[in-house]
Amino acid sequence: MPMDFLRRIEDASFPLAIHEDVEIQCAAVLVAAGLIEANLPDLDDAGKRGGVILRITPRGRAELNRTRPGQS
Repeated sequence: MPMDFLRRIEDASFPLAIHEDVEIQCAAVLVAAGLIEANLPDLDDAGKRGGVILRITPRGRAELNRTRPGQS
């Protein structure tokens, strides 16, 4: 699911505001993996306020390219 979210935001304009709990949870996983940089609320506060994705890191871009269909 986090990789699907990363693919979904691949061409977004950053900074990107996110508000849904599932988006914040996916973003938290991607931050932990070093694939994006973001300012996120504590998960306890996620429903009350959103977060902001600052950018997809070079490692995140490389992972997107690696997992693109047709790539080996």
